[in-house]
This record gives sequence, structure tokens and C-alpha cells, in this order.
Amino acid sequence: MTNLKIEKLENKYLKKFYFLLKSFEDELLDGLNTKEEIRHHWEDLWQTEISSFSTGAERIVYALLNGKSMGSPNSSPVGSDLFFKHKDAMLHIDLKTVKHSFSGGRTNIGDYKNSIFIGTNQNSYSCNNMLINENKNNETAREYIAHLPHFYSIDNTNYPCLTYFITILYSEDDGSVLCITIMSMPNGQLENHYGHRVLKAGKNLDKSRYNFSRTHSFEIIKDNTDDVFRRIKVVYLDDRVRNELQFLSDLYDEQEN
Repeated sequence: MTNLKIEKLENKYLKKFYFLLKSFEDELLDGLNTKEEIRHHWEDLWQTEISSFSTGAERIVYALLNGKSMGSPNSSPVGSDLFFKHKDAMLHIDLKTVKHSFSGGRTNIGDYKNSIFIGTNQNSYSCNNMLINENKNNETAREYIAHLPHFYSIDNTNYPCLTYFITILYSEDDGSVLCITIMSMPNGQLENHYGHRVLKAGKNLDKSRYNFSRTHSFEIIKDNTDDVFRRIKVVYLDDRVRNELQFLSDLYDEQEN
């Protein structure tokens, strides 16, 4: 399969996910806020991390996607939390949550602005020169090995492995949702085009981040058309974080126009 064909499929399903989430934006936000109705029951347990925003958010988002016939679920233990087989691709979808505080509490918004953490079981993008300390005197490179294949072979048919992340930034102060995005990480075959730009080294040897701000468009499609197709769609953006999330804010405004 050509790189262009892979990108067209990545774009096709990104648009499907985006329009689904956008169509049910109100229901999605309402669902994510239902925890506040019974906060007095779980707030003490939250402090011991028995529960978390991520756990509750997964129930809401995955219930929405599972109920909209996104394909046939696959039971493979190696993959994202949601893994579907569709007629022309295998779709991995994972949810990422990051917290922020307006009141001086702990914030991880820096982990949300330009890149997002990923797991080796969630993508197919291996790279032998992921840069560490890029553009610094101590710059080095290391190998990153993703666990997913470029293609799944089923009955002599190859289905490209497509990876998507739904990201949610939320307020630690009151639990409110501040930003929701859906993004497409390139299939591993596209390493011959994007190179190391897709990845950003994490703190540990086996950790990495999807460097979405450097690979925010379907570049191979762009090379073949006059239109720009983004790999990132912003479903929801709270005005309170616009200044801190300038990159995502610009994409959101571009979408609206």
C-alpha cells in the first residue's frame, strides 16, 4: 500500500471520529461532568487515587464510540484500549488525560501543549534515531521500537494499523473539561517520510511522546493536492486556556473559519 493511500485512510477515519465527537459535544461534556453530581461519595477516595479522572472519562468516551458502530472490536491484548477492525483498516484509539490548575495547584499543561505521551502498544511508529536533547550540545539519538505492526494480515489481506488519540485537559480545581482533541499519529510505514519528527524522547528508555505540533498535517496528501488536511482536530476548547494552548487555539480557530 502506498504512503498516500495510508494517509487518505488516516484522514478518512480522523474525520469520522471528529464529526462523531463534535456532533455529541454537549452529551460528551455532560457525561464527563456527571461525576460532580456525586462528588461527595468519591472525593475522599480520589485523594488515595483509587479513582481518577481518566477512569471516569474512559467510560464516557468509550461508551459513545462503542455505541456508534465504529467496527468490529478486536480482543488482542496488545493494542490500545479500543481496537476495531473496519472494512479497510485496523483502528487503535486511546484516551489521554492531563490535569491543569488555575489556583496554584499542580499542573501538567506543559505535557499537553505540543506533544502527548504514548505507549509502545499503542502505535506502529518505530524509529532508529529518536532525538534526545535535540539541538543541544549533548544531543544524542536512540532507537524506539513500537509493538504494533504497520499492517495486520488477515486471510491474505493487509489492513493498515491506524492510531488515534483522544486527549482531554481538565481542571484539577473543579473537574471541568478545558480541552478535547482527536489526533492521528502516522502509521509506521510513513517513517520514510516523517523521520524522527513524529517522536519526542520521554524520560525513560522505552517511553516516547507523539510530537504532534511538528507533524500536524497530512503532508503526503498535501504534496498531492492544494488543500491542507490537519492530523489534529480540536473538539472543544475553554477560553480560559486559550493563551496557554496557543498552538491548539490556532487550529481551533482555523477549523471554525
